[in-house]
Amino acid sequence: MPQHAWFWIGILLLSAGAGLLYDALFQNGIPLVAAIHGFFIGACALLMERGTLLPRLQARLRRLPTFLYVPIAELAYVGMITLGHAVGGVVVWGTGMSPDPFAEAVVPSLRVLVYALAVSALLVFVVRMRDLIGAEVFVNLMVGRYHRPVEEERIFLFVDVVGSTAYAETHGALKTQAFLGAVFATLAEPVRRCQGSTDDFIGDMAMITWPMARGLQGARCVACVLAIQESLTRDAAAWKERFGAVPRIRAALHGGPVVTAEVGVDRHKIAYFGDAVNVTARLEALCRTLDAPVLISGDLLAKLPRLPDGVRARPLGEHAVRGRDQVLAVAALEYAPRAGRAAA
Repeated sequence: MPQHAWFWIGILLLSAGAGLLYDALFQNGIPLVAAIHGFFIGACALLMERGTLLPRLQARLRRLPTFLYVPIAELAYVGMITLGHAVGGVVVWGTGMSPDPFAEAVVPSLRVLVYALAVSALLVFVVRMRDLIGAEVFVNLMVGRYHRPVEEERIFLFVDVVGSTAYAETHGALKTQAFLGAVFATLAEPVRRCQGSTDDFIGDMAMITWPMARGLQGARCVACVLAIQESLTRDAAAWKERFGAVPRIRAALHGGPVVTAEVGVDRHKIAYFGDAVNVTARLEALCRTLDAPVLISGDLLAKLPRLPDGVRARPLGEHAVRGRDQVLAVAALEYAPRAGRAAA
């Protein structure tokens, strides 16, 4: 199961656990009923937070100044808590688990609202922190996996937005930042679907990684590039209307051993040290020289069990790579626009 799915399952279980804690604190006497209420309240709050419920409202809320956003968002969460409590109340009343009259089962008390608001604020904070630093990085920081440096094999995908400097010259810095922000936001869903992790943004480039075995399975690392390109192409008209240009990308794929460690004091992050990172950066630069939008190293290509349907690797020979003694075999990935699909 994808890691992000486990995260959401964990959040829902924490919501149910908050219901159990409420029952223990206020001695309601029916822990299962409180857990069901907590589960559905948490589910509704998270559905709104992720934009599944009331997506337009959430988008408008994010554009408000803070002094307006906070009270209006709190009112919205009161609505989600009331909805979740009502759904849970219907379940427990309909199954006979609750001895309360129907109205008491579905309508939350003031104490429930206050408690649920406090718990929702905590859960939303966790979700926002996860979104800020990335799902996999967030989990690794929480469990302390990289407190001590770890040797591992990873796949690196560097995705560079083509022509961002020229775009800035004609549209200005603020418009360019909005453009890049929209492009990077578009990467999120394909990366998530292909079980990768967007670990860093460097100017107009995104760094996406996988543990070696996960990225090789079903050629997820290659499928991710295809999914990103398809997402950008599919919405070409919308990009043209909003920004006056359709984004294009260059991408480079390589993998190998690295040392992964948690670095920083005031601000912690996961960093990768090793030849594999440098080679991927040099490979992305070769995209310009070889006039190929997507390059993959021969080392990584040899490890892939297969390529996605409709994709072929066109060998481009061996090339000297700055900072590396040995030459690097390189291939261009080519495909029909709708041939590839992201791996499960």
